[in-house]
Amino acid sequence: MNIGIRLHDTAGSTLSEHLAAARAQGFTCVHIAMSKVIPGFKMADAPALLTDELAASVRAELERNGQTCVLLGCYLNLCSPDLESHEKTVEIYKAHLRFAKKIGATLVGTETGAPNTGYKTCPECYTEEALQLFIDRVTPVVRYAEEVGQRFAIEPVIRHIVSTPERCERVLKAVNSPNLRVILDAVNLLSEDNVHSAKAIIADGIERLGNHVSLLHMKDFIPFAQERGQQLKASVPNTDVFSNVVSCACGLGDMDYAPLCALAQAHDIPMTLENTNPGNAIAAREHLEKIGASL
Repeated sequence: MNIGIRLHDTAGSTLSEHLAAARAQGFTCVHIAMSKVIPGFKMADAPALLTDELAASVRAELERNGQTCVLLGCYLNLCSPDLESHEKTVEIYKAHLRFAKKIGATLVGTETGAPNTGYKTCPECYTEEALQLFIDRVTPVVRYAEEVGQRFAIEPVIRHIVSTPERCERVLKAVNSPNLRVILDAVNLLSEDNVHSAKAIIADGIERLGNHVSLLHMKDFIPFAQERGQQLKASVPNTDVFSNVVSCACGLGDMDYAPLCALAQAHDIPMTLENTNPGNAIAAREHLEKIGASL
């Protein structure tokens, strides 16, 4: 299996240091968020900052450290009602798509937003109107990805507009492009209301989206209501709580990874770890490798 890591979860303060740390810990691919690994980089200034010179430098560092960028993150809200802000957001996405091509990145990826200026979960996220708004907003970005020969990936998240595998499937059908792909993060489909059905929800995600998945985000989960979830959040760095579900490094929670590892092996899908820290990243990778070897 091709197992990588979210680069800003590694040790270091520069791109070179982060990549060296990823290599030293045995990872073979990375998820890059430019503002989190390039000192001074601001997403608001991305169109001007994503220069050919920076692309050449990033590509050289990736090659020097034996890494592939499987995801260039651009997690901005495509559904803001502020149209002036939206126009700038689209330009930032386009700049990332051009930059991704130059550094050899597999995907530019995003989550799917909320129909408000604060990118906050609200009841309107789950409406038909919001889903159609997202389809309308993402389609031009995907068409641009087609123009530049790059792939664009969306990540379903229960707190956002594309909150379920079924809604993601509908987006894929509506946009109808081979350049639109999926990042499957199983934990991001869970909340305190459905965590008891985690296996069924993940199975549904694999069944509906498996042929469109180009990257797996891998982490673990524990319901925050459980004492061990609260203890983990308090004691393990880079452990988060979303929708009252603890997100933690692989091997620390309740996730059944066999279906996800089987999907990765069947379709040669890379995976990147999330919610790790330098102290537990290797153990998380080895946990997945052990499961993969047993299949």
